[in-house]
Amino acid sequence: MSTTVIILAAGKGTRMRSQLPKVLQPLAGRPLLGHVIQTAKKLHAQNIITIYGHGGELVKQSFAEEHIEWVEQAEQLGTGHAVQMTLPVLPQEGVSLILSGDVPCIHANTLQKLLDTSTQTGIGLVTLTVEDATGYGRIVRQNGKIQAIVEHKDANEAQRQIKEFNTGIYCVSNAKLHEWLPKLSNENAQSEYYLTDIVAMAIADGLEVASVEPDFAFEVEGVNNRLQLAALERQFQQQQAKELMEQGVHLIDPNRFDLRGSLKCGQDVQIDVNVIIEGDCELGDNVQLGAGCILKNTRIAAGTKVQAYSVFENAIVGENTQIGPFARLRPGANLADDVHIGNFVEIKNTHMGQGSKANHFTYLGDADIGANCNIGAGTITCNYDGANKHRTIIEDNVFIGTNNSLVAPIKIGQGATTGAGSTLTRNVAEHSLAVERSKQFEKANYQRPQKLKK
Repeated sequence: MSTTVIILAAGKGTRMRSQLPKVLQPLAGRPLLGHVIQTAKKLHAQNIITIYGHGGELVKQSFAEEHIEWVEQAEQLGTGHAVQMTLPVLPQEGVSLILSGDVPCIHANTLQKLLDTSTQTGIGLVTLTVEDATGYGRIVRQNGKIQAIVEHKDANEAQRQIKEFNTGIYCVSNAKLHEWLPKLSNENAQSEYYLTDIVAMAIADGLEVASVEPDFAFEVEGVNNRLQLAALERQFQQQQAKELMEQGVHLIDPNRFDLRGSLKCGQDVQIDVNVIIEGDCELGDNVQLGAGCILKNTRIAAGTKVQAYSVFENAIVGENTQIGPFARLRPGANLADDVHIGNFVEIKNTHMGQGSKANHFTYLGDADIGANCNIGAGTITCNYDGANKHRTIIEDNVFIGTNNSLVAPIKIGQGATTGAGSTLTRNVAEHSLAVERSKQFEKANYQRPQKLKK
């Protein structure tokens, strides 16, 4: 049976106090709506229909690469009205999962359970049982079967004691949606079309309304303001940390760890406090990350140790490498095994061969560096001439002296040595010494410039 996912994403989100539409607010580095779309894709939905409204063009642009059917809700007339807008593009057959763009953490396995449970009945919903359901629509049951959903303001005292409530996540036969949605009425205090009315229609038709509960309460929590967004971020991160620790990752403090993407780890990986992982990252066996490190789309091989406050983006690091503290690997940095990168070293679009070292205050950009090279403190590759980038080639076993400026394009031959303080503009032959220094100049009785008196 084909599955359609309908996502309600038309709300303005006034309480967020932001120019950004609510469904574009970030959770774990991804827009709220992005989480819901990702979950829909895990279910292999044949169609994803997203209902947009406030800031719709920006919402559509943000997901331009996704295969989404966009439907506009020009007027905000309730959840039932929003789903009504999908009828012209909604398939006649199959089922639809109805989700909310501001409920980002619903798990695919919860939705799969809902699909499996609702197939026979034609309608099902996700409910949650809590100690205090104040403000939510209560699930009224008789002999275990759902009889009604009663909104809190309409509930009597006995109904308000019910702890099970409606989360607003549904699975409904498309044929029934085509039948029920046109019948919705807005004859209520809010003059809105409520999606919950289809439950009453199902019961009136003699259908049994199926239900499932999520594994975790935070799966069905919505976001309406910054406080709720921050609270959900922590719950989401704590769950990710828990899953990593169950896989064997040693998080020094799981409350001070953020995963804003995906992380694949080998055995005995240790991650210190305040580390942030973004995009898709991979850590090999026995990798250690020091406090405050940031990794984005980076792969680090086994045995490598990264000291505190190092920042990586789109980098590849080999085995048994030593990095940091305060190192920066920019896109295209590719380090072989046994490399040493020290404090305040920046590497961009550069390959460093096995055993090479750059231990202090160095910039290596657009370079190919061979094996067993030593790059002296304060050295830079002058790769940009103001218009174009040029490459620096340093062959194996080269010793670069302190405070060298290597003006690209340039090639330093195998086994060569360069003297401290040199600015090199020409290629250096293999096994040679290259030194470039002007004659030292001194002026006796030199007077420094003085500040002008006001």
